[in-house]
Amino acid sequence: MATLIEYIPLILFFAVYKLVDIYWATAVLVVASGIQIAYAYFKEGSVAKRHWIFFAIALVLGTMTILFRDEHFIQWKATFIYALLALALLVSRFVFKKNLVQKALVGLLESVSEKQGDNTADTVEVPAKIWEQLNTFWVILFAFIAALNIYVAYNFSLDFWVNFKVFGLIGITFIAIIFTIVRIYPYFPEEES
Repeated sequence: MATLIEYIPLILFFAVYKLVDIYWATAVLVVASGIQIAYAYFKEGSVAKRHWIFFAIALVLGTMTILFRDEHFIQWKATFIYALLALALLVSRFVFKKNLVQKALVGLLESVSEKQGDNTADTVEVPAKIWEQLNTFWVILFAFIAALNIYVAYNFSLDFWVNFKVFGLIGITFIAIIFTIVRIYPYFPEEES
């Protein structure tokens, strides 16, 4: 459910773009992102830093898109976000000596284990080399998506870019998640029958 809520601004952006135009869609994206922040605050009592950062980028670039009547500002949003994600993984790994991909996946495994009432997360022993490969994979992927987004924005129609942003980026990310799961799956404990 929480994952679906994260995609509501994007879904609304797509629908309003198809029904009206990019400027109304951008306004709806910014307002929906603001509502998303408020919902998270009232439900959880706090808002994750990444949500504040993503909202700030949407607010600044969305406002510039509407004020200057130039869709290129909102087209840069995905590039900024994916470039920041790549940079965060790099800085975390090489400056702070932390692997954020490992931290996120172990946290996810712990959350799933708690809901299922087992200790799967405690028994998954993924070698450090695999975590390093996955971190590098996600850095390269995020940098690639950042560059690809701008390439599509400046070399194809606005309609093509919107479809790419909604379906292409989600598709690429979904495939990358499946690759990641396949990569760490051999280290999961075998289920007893």
